Formats: sequence, C-alpha cells, structure tokens
Amino acid sequence: MATANYKIIPDQSELDSIERDLNFYPSICPEPRRLTQEQIAFYNREGYVRPFTIFSPAEIEAIRVYFDGLLARVIAEGGDSYSISSAHLKYGPVWDILTDSRIVDVVSDLLGPNVVGWGSHFFCKMPRDGKQVAWHQDSSYWPLSPSKALTVWLAIDDVDGSNGPMRFIAGSHHSGHLTYRPSSAEEHNVLNQTIENPEQYGAIVENWLQAGQVSLHSDLLLHGSDANQSDRRRCALTLRYASADVRAHLGWNGKGVWVRGSDPTGHWANHARPEAE
Repeated sequence: MATANYKIIPDQSELDSIERDLNFYPSICPEPRRLTQEQIAFYNREGYVRPFTIFSPAEIEAIRVYFDGLLARVIAEGGDSYSISSAHLKYGPVWDILTDSRIVDVVSDLLGPNVVGWGSHFFCKMPRDGKQVAWHQDSSYWPLSPSKALTVWLAIDDVDGSNGPMRFIAGSHHSGHLTYRPSSAEEHNVLNQTIENPEQYGAIVENWLQAGQVSLHSDLLLHGSDANQSDRRRCALTLRYASADVRAHLGWNGKGVWVRGSDPTGHWANHARPEAE
C-alpha cells in the first residue's frame, strides 16, 4: 500500500484554522506497569521523566548500524540527517521500535490504556553541522487536540554536554501554549519557531543519555538544543504517541498505529508493519 507524504512542519495557516485544547492533562495510573507513582508525579510536575534503559548495548548497536545504512541511502537520494520522518510508515525496523512493548509500557503508564503511536523522526546532528533546534513546544507543530501526547526520545548515540543535548525547561508545560516568533535564517534552526527568554518559564535541564536509553516529555514542555560543536555525532529517534481519544486534523490520523489497547472510535489508522527494511 502506498504511504502518504506528511509535512514535518504543517502550514501555520492550517494550524491556526483548527480549534485545539492545549492544556496539560495530568497522568493518573492506579496500577502502572513500569513507572512508580513517584515517577508519574514527577512527570506531572516537571513535564518529563528519564532515563529508562530500553535497549541493551548489542540491541542499540544493531539499531545504530541500521540507521547508518538508512541515512546513507537518504543522503544519496538528496535528503539530509533531519529528513527521515514518519519512518514507521516506510520502514519495518522503525515500526518495530515504535511498537516495542518495553517503550509502550512506559508510555501507557502516562497516556492510559489506549495508545496510538503516530510519529517517528530521526534528529541526527552530524559533527559540527552548525544547526540548532530552537526553543519550542511540540504542540505548536502538531494538529492534535486535546493535548494528551508525548515524545519518547531514544538516544542512538551517547549524548552529553559536548554534542548538543536536548534541554528542557522544567515545569513549563503548565504555562499553556506559549508565544513564539518565526525563526530567522541566522539561527540555523532545524525547525521554524523560536520562543524567546525560556528561563522565565523554569530551570534549564540538560538531557544526557546513554545510547539505548530514552526520556519522555509532554508535547507542551518547552525544549530545544544547541548546535553540535563536537567531533561526535548525536543521533536520536523521536517517537510520538497520543491517547487514542485525541483527535488529529489535516489527515494526521492516517499516521497511526495502535500500540496498546484499541481505538474505539476508529479515528486513527492502524498501520501494519511495512515490508520495506
């Protein structure tokens, strides 16, 4: 079956035409599978929780080798290290990661019994590539409502203070939808929005992870990353999930995979594993 091409960044006029509920909904899970109640409370308060070791050294090495080959093919076809998006709709191994029960166990403790995986995007900062990800909220880019969604950030390479780690503004998800401006060309932003003066919304936390570990953050949490100024690559796979009762506009419900439970309304697609490797 042919796979639709989805925009990484929707047109702003399209997003502005959608009435969205961008309020944080605290997670309530009486019987969590993986998280403790303290970790759930931390996520509700701070907007993120980490780290969780998902893949063994051998497993993440196999994922890294796979990604190296995929990246080489994409670059040969004219893409770059940031252009591999909606990868779970195209590549079986990425679908496997999106649906991995070890990841989904953590996600469902925060989003509930019915969960849809709908996004997968490699953010690969090559050594000294000069590109940053300006401070932003994921919810500004996603045509979803209500705001019951999160990102799992899987470290494919080790990430520390030297190679452009993601940074959070702790607690900023309680500030609602924040005002942003269009990014300037001089910012060399991978995306196209910039939120000024992030420190006014909370303290900066650097997200250092070992390869094979994940962090999770709310779609309303303010975050970004500086350019990688080191000689080491910094690659991550971002996996996007939502509660199945979230409504997706602009056809984005077509990106769905039911990773836990079901979608009683049938709003979301439920893509089978792609045959392509």
